[in-house]
Amino acid sequence: MLILLFAITGGMAVGNLYWAQPLLNDIALSFGAQPDSASMLITFTQLGYATGILLLVPLGDIRNRRRLIPAILFLSALSLCLTAVAPSMPLLMAAMALTGLTTVAGQLLTPFAGDLASPSQLGKVLGTIISGMLIGILLSRTVSGVIADLLGWRAVYFIAAGGAFILAFLMLRMLPADIPRQHLSYSALMRSLLSVIAESATVRITLLIAACGFLVFTMFWTSLTFLLSAAPYSYTVSQIGLTGLAGLAGALMARRAGILHDRGHSVAATGMALLLALVAIGVAAWGRNSIWLIILAIILIDIAVQTLNVLHQTRIISINPAMRSRLSTIFVVSNFIGAAIGSALAGILWHAGGWSAVMIGAAGFLALALGIWFMNRDSLKLT
Repeated sequence: MLILLFAITGGMAVGNLYWAQPLLNDIALSFGAQPDSASMLITFTQLGYATGILLLVPLGDIRNRRRLIPAILFLSALSLCLTAVAPSMPLLMAAMALTGLTTVAGQLLTPFAGDLASPSQLGKVLGTIISGMLIGILLSRTVSGVIADLLGWRAVYFIAAGGAFILAFLMLRMLPADIPRQHLSYSALMRSLLSVIAESATVRITLLIAACGFLVFTMFWTSLTFLLSAAPYSYTVSQIGLTGLAGLAGALMARRAGILHDRGHSVAATGMALLLALVAIGVAAWGRNSIWLIILAIILIDIAVQTLNVLHQTRIISINPAMRSRLSTIFVVSNFIGAAIGSALAGILWHAGGWSAVMIGAAGFLALALGIWFMNRDSLKLT
């Protein structure tokens, strides 16, 4: 029951990052602003989230999480209320930055769940929570669009705030007692983020492969919008958005990926997932003019990348139980870096050679990741 609550909370929390995506035009119209200025709302939310991951999530290693997690959920609810009542675009951007900053409950719950799980169930438990977060990402856009059509865009944030208040109360009542494993100053805590990377080859290699995976994932999804909006598809924004539902396959696979870790197949499964991603890129490149082959590629790459996500995160936080929140922070930040590079490369490669150039670039990074995995398989094994 507690793990299910963790999964729901993680999904609701991470949804805060994506409520606005289908609402940008409505928001711009309500303030008499241009749609391109409304797109900055997503940027401010993501910047706030990255800041929260870096500055708040490490606190899970030195603070009582039974108090910390409900407090952050409560602050998230307040920031969502501010978003709902913002009277101007600049104030809305500030409120959404605060919303992003406080949308880190899921990243605090993941290492907490790792502490509560037995070693033989760690991957399964984390896979369940990550599945909840992925489903939250996929459904948040659809749900917010439906609510906005019925009640207006501000209602989306009022309802999300109500959900966050309820989850804060449930977490306060249901989270087990927690005793911090280490007593460090905040400055020492932040310095240790770099030291753990320097000291562990397993961490460095896992982060590098994970960043390559998210780089390719972001390249694929960014350029897919360009592909589907042009001939022969000429899809509308809503039609392009519906193709994302094929990504539910990856969310549902996350729990199974965790079980592979529990059975001792993490390293081998990492290599297989990288190969599957390479196959997906091949299908996408070859089937660029067939929507069914594109959907097949979406399913394959989502299964591959979300499998990698669960395997990498489970391996990372297994390295040092006393540093799980910091290790989770490092993992998410490295993925953000990979995604940022992938997004930039998608535009550059699309301009240079269209879909084919992007797919060749993606295949190159997957080949690099496979080479790193093959040369360092022994370093990835946990002893």
